[in-house]
Amino acid sequence: MPSTTLPSDSNTNVLSSHDADRPATDRSPNDATASPSDSAQTQPQRVLDTTAKKPVVLVTGAAGLIGSKIVQRLTPDHTVVGLDLKPPESSHMDVHWYELDLTEQDSVDSVMARIRDEHGDSIASVIHLAAYYDFSGAPSSLYHDLTVEGTRRMLRALQAFRVDQFIFSSTLLVQRSSEEGHPVTAFSPTEAEWDYPKSKLAAEAVIKEERHKIPTLILRIAGVYDDQGHSPPITQQIKRIHEKELESYFFPGDKTHGQSFIHLDDLTECLRAAVERRAELPPREILVIGEEDVMSYEELQDSIGELLHGKQWPTIRIPKVMAKAGAWTKEKLASGDDDAPFIRPWMIDLADQNYPVDLRRASDQLRWYPRHTLRSTLPVMIEHLRRDPKQWYETNHLPLPQELRHE
Repeated sequence: MPSTTLPSDSNTNVLSSHDADRPATDRSPNDATASPSDSAQTQPQRVLDTTAKKPVVLVTGAAGLIGSKIVQRLTPDHTVVGLDLKPPESSHMDVHWYELDLTEQDSVDSVMARIRDEHGDSIASVIHLAAYYDFSGAPSSLYHDLTVEGTRRMLRALQAFRVDQFIFSSTLLVQRSSEEGHPVTAFSPTEAEWDYPKSKLAAEAVIKEERHKIPTLILRIAGVYDDQGHSPPITQQIKRIHEKELESYFFPGDKTHGQSFIHLDDLTECLRAAVERRAELPPREILVIGEEDVMSYEELQDSIGELLHGKQWPTIRIPKVMAKAGAWTKEKLASGDDDAPFIRPWMIDLADQNYPVDLRRASDQLRWYPRHTLRSTLPVMIEHLRRDPKQWYETNHLPLPQELRHE
């Protein structure tokens, strides 16, 4: 079975627990769900309540990878309210944790009433990270019940508060693949091709419908990674090459294509900048967030091969029909969840997708720019693998190779 780089998005948490040189006035997005910005006309700066108390920030999905990082970053200067189905057992002492199930109206009503009683009705920002995501591609009602309707429940509950900002973590995958190689912006066409991005695009439509007077910022975020990995498409590719699997040589898409990623530390700083500059942003804005330096599939493959084995790793393109047959066969032969293949037949059709991004608008609006690149982080990531292979596999939820199982 071939390897593939499914456009990734490990930037969400399961909580049930174009032409950038044209002026904004000349642009109109193809996305029917929302306009990227209301800044075509000059917007007056919003006046925020600046009392002596720390501003309150709510974070849904706060116990997840991104959520746990952003709550730590914000706690020195904000009163952080963490919302998740299951708060961490050992939590940061400055975070006010609440158990919330966004799929249940009673849970939303009771928790938000408690927050109003205990923290007041003034909220500086809501960072809404909670969503459903499943790399297996299996259908799930949670895409609708959690991602879409959970967003609706949250926005309706927030109408009882004075909210300066609602930040929604959408995904770059709602955008159409850039076949011509033109960088993607929020004004580029949208084309969600599978359940996860479809649910995010539907949630964006809910935000437009339910926001009323709440200022909103939608961030269409690229796949998230960090120094340890924590990005299934990247770590799975490293695993295949590390173990010298036959399928690591084959690819059913255009190997010159690639997709933007974003380092977790840079995304955290992006979110912090968005909170800090909430008064300066338009009342409705959509920004694309990712690294402008995009490695092609071939570059990524060769770099991993050089770092692991001291030589380039050849990439052989094979027909999609052959790739699907291999993926289907391996899926059928799997003996259980631990043996289930990462690459599924439905991913093969997405192998040609191409997601370079243009960050100028995000950089201008947030006064922020990524400090990391995947290209410069790969050596760090693979050094962690070299230093402690077992820990690296466990950190990235990968099945241990035979030689590591008995250590």
